[in-house]
Amino acid sequence: MNRTVRGREWSGFWFVAPFLVLYLAFLVVPLLLGVKMSFTNQSITGAGSDAWVGLDNYAELFGDPAVWRSLWNTLVFTVLSTPPLVAIGLGLALLTHRKLPAAWLFRLAFFAPYVLPVSVVVLIWMWLYQPGFGLINDTLSWLGLGEVGWLSDNDVLMVSIVLTTVWWTVGFNYLLYLAGLGEIPRELYEAGALDGTTGWSRLRWLTLPLLRRTHVLVLVLQILASLKVFDQVYLLTGGTNPEVRSIVQYIYESGFTNFRVGYASAISYLFFTLIVALAVLQFRIQRARAERTS
Repeated sequence: MNRTVRGREWSGFWFVAPFLVLYLAFLVVPLLLGVKMSFTNQSITGAGSDAWVGLDNYAELFGDPAVWRSLWNTLVFTVLSTPPLVAIGLGLALLTHRKLPAAWLFRLAFFAPYVLPVSVVVLIWMWLYQPGFGLINDTLSWLGLGEVGWLSDNDVLMVSIVLTTVWWTVGFNYLLYLAGLGEIPRELYEAGALDGTTGWSRLRWLTLPLLRRTHVLVLVLQILASLKVFDQVYLLTGGTNPEVRSIVQYIYESGFTNFRVGYASAISYLFFTLIVALAVLQFRIQRARAERTS
């Protein structure tokens, strides 16, 4: 009897064992090796791999203005991109959740850009941003407005990156909100209609409160995704403009351009600590709001 019970207790372990092995091999072990590497002067060329420097890398990054400038650019991008990505995703979901003719076509159109490779997305938007013959500047000229240096003017370059990112990735948030709307029971809307709630009041008092958990999920995932921005910034600017360089790009440059893997590891763990702190803070704020409203 005891052997049977013990066998049942261990049977679940063997089902998850392959995942645990992969999790340890590709996440936990590299994480620990990265921490160790951040205390060394290791180079991608192999020179100085055994040189233990202690906290020198961390002391250097706190005095490195490029780190803080890149981190500031990342935060600015996050602040500019998160609200439209959340709001537009919600708006598109509300639009296509209704019974519309060919609703599947709208859903496909709104989600399709998300599956495109970043290189394709950047190529499309670089053509749109081109001066003279680009669609956006051509439209501005037709309206009697002056052309804008979308990729050459540092004052609007971050806005250009945000526009590209919103068009490319809003489909993911749209899909999450669409799933959240599908989980709301129709009976609640019918009961609300009997109470006289229509239009805006139904959205304000029924739909948005019932999507509270979806709001939290979308907001957390979007902030984390925006903080890790790299591809579109690097490709749109050629990786040469420090005015919009993200912290991930600076980590990449430190490790793979300047060959300072130890220093890049130290910066990455500073960034990792920031992301964890923001995620914990956000969850606590959302939990406090839920407790006040419950």
